[in-house]
Amino acid sequence: MTEIKIKRIYSPSSPGDGRRILVDRLWPRGIKKADAALDQWARDIAPSTELRKWFSHYAARFDTFAERYAAELAGNPAWPEFLSDVLACDTVTLLYSARDEQHNNAAVLAKMIEKEQPGGK
Repeated sequence: MTEIKIKRIYSPSSPGDGRRILVDRLWPRGIKKADAALDQWARDIAPSTELRKWFSHYAARFDTFAERYAAELAGNPAWPEFLSDVLACDTVTLLYSARDEQHNNAAVLAKMIEKEQPGGK
């Protein structure tokens, strides 16, 4: 079973992070690629530009955002391969740049991955 963590990309990396995957479509401001300690930048599985702009990190829109993002992923050809790659790891840390640590695309993605694991809810 894969342990899924989420973390702001602005937080320092740690040995327990496992595979570090940036799940934002846009590169985070102020982060140098050489300093990001990334294993992968999965921009293809990030929310669409339209959805990201609509959400605009308003917590009141989060539930609808999560539903729309899940629907986007269900039709995204990159999702099955991404999911397979993640589930093959022991530990994965999904990195995001949003300030809100609870209402962001990485939180939605983590729940979706957990549902796909054996015994997932």
